[in-house]
Amino acid sequence: QVQLVESGGGLVQAGGSPRLSCTASGRTFSSYGMGWFRQAPGKEQEFVAAINLNGDFTYYVDSVKGRFTISSDNGKHTVYLQMNSLKSEDTAVYYCAAGGWGTLPGQYVYWGQGTQVTVSS
Repeated sequence: QVQLVESGGGLVQAGGSPRLSCTASGRTFSSYGMGWFRQAPGKEQEFVAAINLNGDFTYYVDSVKGRFTISSDNGKHTVYLQMNSLKSEDTAVYYCAAGGWGTLPGQYVYWGQGTQVTVSS
């Protein structure tokens, strides 16, 4: 089992640059990659970014390319999502996922509880 705990969300002004963290415990980083998803009110869960186990391959949804950066520190069992130039449409609950690979929620086994990011204009 893997437990994931996100942190770093909150109320941020448009244009701000918060960093989300996801720390894993338990059977950590045993295989596959990790990802970030988000869910805005009234919308389906959306893929944001993913990183492979070695941390040398990443990919992003088009809407965050050039603004968000996913990275990992395997020594700390932590994955980060650096978010820059935030827009109101980035407001959502952000979830960390592990034990899988891909852009669909069903492709990951483990999930964090989510952290709210609210962008104010």
